[in-house]
Amino acid sequence: MGQRVLRNRRTLYERDSQLAAVDEALAELTGLGTDGAAPGDRPLGALLAFAGRAGIGKTTLLAEVRRRAAAQGCTVLSARGGEQEQRVAFHVARQLLHPRLAGASEAELRASLGSWYDIVGPALGLCAPTEGAPPDQQGLRDGLDWVLTHLAVRRAPMVLVLDDAHWADPESLGWLAAFAPRAEQLPLLVVVAYRPDELPEHADAFRGLPGRAGGRPHGLEPLSADAVAGLVRESLGDHADDAFCHECWAVTAGNPFEAVELTAKVHDRGLDPTEAGAPLLRDLAAAVKGSGLIARLERLGPSAVRFAWACAVLGTEIHPALAAAVAGLGHEEAADAADALRGARVLTGAEPLEFVHPLIATAVYRAIPPATRVALHGQAAWCVTDDGQGATAAARHLLETHPEGDTWVVWQLRAAAGETLRAGAPDTARGYLARALREPPTAEERAAVLYELGSASLLTEPATTVNHLRAALQEPIAEPALRHHIVYRLSQVLAHSDRLAEASETLAREIAVTGDARVRLRMLSEQFMWDAFRADEPDHPSRSRRLARLADRLRGRDLTERYVIGLRTWDAIQRGEPADVALHHAERALAGGLGWAEADRGFEVPVLVALAFMYADRPDRTEELFAAGIADYERQGWRGGHLSFAYTLLGYVRYRRGRLAEAEDLARSGLRLAERVGPGTPAHWYALGTLIQSLLARGRTGEATRLAEDHAFREPFPAAVVFPDAQTVYGELLLARGRTEEAAAQLASAGRRLEPRGIRNPSWCPWQLHLARAQSDDAPDRALTTALDALTRARRFGAPSAIGQALRTAAEVSSGEARLAYLRESVACLERSPAAYELACALVTLGTELHDAAHLRRGLETAERCGADGLAAKARTELAATERAAL
Repeated sequence: MGQRVLRNRRTLYERDSQLAAVDEALAELTGLGTDGAAPGDRPLGALLAFAGRAGIGKTTLLAEVRRRAAAQGCTVLSARGGEQEQRVAFHVARQLLHPRLAGASEAELRASLGSWYDIVGPALGLCAPTEGAPPDQQGLRDGLDWVLTHLAVRRAPMVLVLDDAHWADPESLGWLAAFAPRAEQLPLLVVVAYRPDELPEHADAFRGLPGRAGGRPHGLEPLSADAVAGLVRESLGDHADDAFCHECWAVTAGNPFEAVELTAKVHDRGLDPTEAGAPLLRDLAAAVKGSGLIARLERLGPSAVRFAWACAVLGTEIHPALAAAVAGLGHEEAADAADALRGARVLTGAEPLEFVHPLIATAVYRAIPPATRVALHGQAAWCVTDDGQGATAAARHLLETHPEGDTWVVWQLRAAAGETLRAGAPDTARGYLARALREPPTAEERAAVLYELGSASLLTEPATTVNHLRAALQEPIAEPALRHHIVYRLSQVLAHSDRLAEASETLAREIAVTGDARVRLRMLSEQFMWDAFRADEPDHPSRSRRLARLADRLRGRDLTERYVIGLRTWDAIQRGEPADVALHHAERALAGGLGWAEADRGFEVPVLVALAFMYADRPDRTEELFAAGIADYERQGWRGGHLSFAYTLLGYVRYRRGRLAEAEDLARSGLRLAERVGPGTPAHWYALGTLIQSLLARGRTGEATRLAEDHAFREPFPAAVVFPDAQTVYGELLLARGRTEEAAAQLASAGRRLEPRGIRNPSWCPWQLHLARAQSDDAPDRALTTALDALTRARRFGAPSAIGQALRTAAEVSSGEARLAYLRESVACLERSPAAYELACALVTLGTELHDAAHLRRGLETAERCGADGLAAKARTELAATERAAL
């Protein structure tokens, strides 16, 4: 950014404590702390914040911070929020980072930023946004974190200075507020200044500071009478008497900006700084701000006034030629106006120009007559476009104009929204499109604008998205493709809002009136998918038959056909058809490619196809597909709900393989990401279910219970189908806690929900296995019937892990020779499967039953490799007892 040009370096009066904090932080940062450490031994960053009202000296203090940091060899990044630029996405982030990266070639940037190039590049103005789905906001923040972290490490020690943080754009401020507490782990000092009564809520990190910052910002108070006297004498000479200095303090209330400006006026007027001149100070002080400032401006003449207005409209980093164009002035006239405004201490600098102080800029802007201000913003939009700055630069000005039905305005706002959305700022894009809708667009364009507005709200306001998209469908739509895209997007947002029935009905209505066979197939595939996730689907068997007939006819020629075949794969898994049948369809779906980050497609089908291999005892193939899918997400910058699902389900794969510590870690990562998306979402249920199962398998029932209580993992369960099935996991938790009656009720309820839908694969949902255990004490015959029914279903599916797990359950509710036979067969099946934890359970149970030390040792070793601490402890106890009995 263009730094404010100071007339000279003034003494900073009564800022000793603030400067001491800065010096201490710089000493720590550069390795010259009070403990005597040598440079470079212990670089340590910090976050410092300075808060105070307008004119209190924040900018002057930060200028001194920059000077001292540079003098100590620090790399300095600097930015300032602007009142007129608050709605320009990433305006502050660009000021900070763009100058450090912009000099490199594209090849150098790609090499430096790696996979982050296409994600952070558009936000920082380093490259144009790519086509396709935009990065989610968390992914973009992670990318900006990466860039700043690497800069801080490569160019250490580094100082980041942000002035007027209260005026920073929301995207930049939200990112910096989240990042700033991490400065203590980096060779980075972050220094911010703001007006406390204007700081937005999403920047609360600057109000309560971490660690060594002392817990709160440093407040800046008005100057005392003695400090103002020192400032006056520094400017006007030591002959300024006490009465004059005291009156300067009285009329400015100790405000440093007003005191400096007042002394400048005294100097300009040639006023003698003595008691005799003191009565004139009040009038001079009035000219420093408010109406007095405007009256002083008007005395400079109409050209200077209009040029000042144009500068106020343009905001910061004002280029004289552009200001002249907005003001409608010729080159010489504009140059004269700029000189006059510099002489009057309204503007400073040359290329670019700046206001001497933000208070002056605000006063000038607010003094522009409303109609003239609107007209100037309109002129500014044309001028910045003509200057080649693009639609986004024009859009912030167009937001301030009145709607007039201008198609050019609509086009500019739509173009700016598209650029901004693809750069990762959906909230700003939504503001542009809402303004475009008020212009209004032509009848032919209105549906498109509503569609774009709904798309911009997709990740942040799903309910608003639904309203916009439904309104779009009510408009006349000439292009069938647009209508189809609206329907796809509407069904997606309804489904992701846990309104699966509405999503299915939306597609059904459009299928009935769509003439294009390929479009109808795409819509049918989407409907099949959302119905597959409906817990309340009214006719699952009928859908399953229709899906099977359709998938068997398709050859996988395009993505839509492969999606249908992929859904057929998942239906076979849930219904418990032979595993070979499911795998046959899975390979068909994958044959032509099934990317996880396809534009305008959900990620659900590729994930379901990958999981089919896990249930069929081929987890290596599942992990291979997950690795490729996660790489797809990260290339797109999707690090919110998408990545949460990926980590969680990868954790579930590890759980099924018996790698319990890894499963726990991945599920916790998924839960952290899911909490960014929000509680109660499907991503949250998936993560909690997987983590609870992993903790139970590790023998940490108390921890699993606390986790469930902390996150309200109980009824009501989600309307969408999630896996592991939430109600079944809850029943398993109750069973582990010894609450068998409650467990049986929950597990039986899960069965009543799944049975009518034809979901009968115990490998997918083992509700029968847990129910049999819950029934074994009070109803042993019923428990055996339940277990044997599950075993029959497992044998039909054919995966050794499913059969082995069902056999172990049958053994637990049986007795005598049948119990031993089931256990021996269970071990034999599980030895042919990847389910290491289930094998450990079967070995320990069989070894206990036979008092066989060999089986117990194998069970103990397997349990230890799995991280199943509770099972390992049990095995040790049984092994010790068996070995004692053998002596």
